[in-house]
Amino acid sequence: MPSRVRVWLNRTYAENVFFMDQLRRNPSDRAVEIHATHGDPDSPVLAAADTAEPEPEGLSPAAYAEYALDQCVRRGIDVFVPRLHQAAIVAHRAEFRAAGTALLAPTPEAVAVFEDKATAYEAARSVGVAVPPWWRVRTADELVAAVEELEAAGEQACFKPAAGAGGTGFRMITRAPFSLTHLSGFPGPHVQLDLVVEALRRAEEPVDWLVMPRLEQPEVSVDCLTGPDNRVRLAVGRTKNGRRRGFTLRERWLAPARLLAEGFGLHYLSNIQFRMHGDRPVLLDVNTRPAGGLHQLSLCGVNAPWAAVQLALGEDPGTIEPPFLGQDYTVVAGPRTLRPVSLPQQRTAQSATALPAVPAPADGAAREAGAPATGAAAPEATATAPA
Repeated sequence: MPSRVRVWLNRTYAENVFFMDQLRRNPSDRAVEIHATHGDPDSPVLAAADTAEPEPEGLSPAAYAEYALDQCVRRGIDVFVPRLHQAAIVAHRAEFRAAGTALLAPTPEAVAVFEDKATAYEAARSVGVAVPPWWRVRTADELVAAVEELEAAGEQACFKPAAGAGGTGFRMITRAPFSLTHLSGFPGPHVQLDLVVEALRRAEEPVDWLVMPRLEQPEVSVDCLTGPDNRVRLAVGRTKNGRRRGFTLRERWLAPARLLAEGFGLHYLSNIQFRMHGDRPVLLDVNTRPAGGLHQLSLCGVNAPWAAVQLALGEDPGTIEPPFLGQDYTVVAGPRTLRPVSLPQQRTAQSATALPAVPAPADGAAREAGAPATGAAAPEATATAPA
């Protein structure tokens, strides 16, 4: 009988409770035990884990890598999925391997290229992947010059940090004066150019932003599984247009994602995002980690987390083709139980419904790539409804 697999997720996103569910409900029927650490005692990933510990605060990246190696040795970790301080951890891959732990993470070179968005855009452009026009700015004068150039071309300017995850720090520039209109309803992403310029001139340190045109929907996030041989085993696009979500296998999205994953060593799970600039897709961002929405591929009959763990253990799952594409869906919030604040604590019973590894296709029919549909049965916090 195959031995259990011990997996550790460090300080990860709340959505990865679904990642953990899929590991347990794997199609190989392999026993999986999950260790989780986090700085927030109320993180749902701690409640979903079999064992959990609080993470130490204030460690440098190098000190955190030492802490991580110690965790792997003490806990007998087979596969470590690092999010926090990924760059420092992958630099010590050989030491983790010597301790019996496989890192489910890309090469150090890939992490270095894609942790900085300006470097990522230059790298992508060098291999023929389309990128949006962009300016790296650190001062108020550079910001104004970039905004004026975009506006002269009929574009709406926006900016975001050159390094960062998700939409943190993203803002759209407006020249409309601040008024009571901006205080009604919920806060939005628009910010007045004069206020930003004033803040920059008062700042004691320069910022590091990318200024670029506002890109249009659809947004397509391509989830890739790539082996250490630089060969992609799985690539599926998740589409987003307003509230409506769906899936695509169209090569206009998948081909550039494969090019980046294979060309830059984006081993194991990565997420490569595109949006529209005019009539063509351009690169938005590259995440060298599993996406928070990766579990949504279960609607296509795919268990990507388990395939990645198999690959990390040297058990090549081969090329994975989705048996069908799930119907369009939307995402809604749902309750999830938490642990008591006190840690560490061992999991004593399964208290949450696990995410199915392979759902049944609606009406028994596989949908053609890109074809629209409405409504589908969905697990956990993924629910289906008209957008």
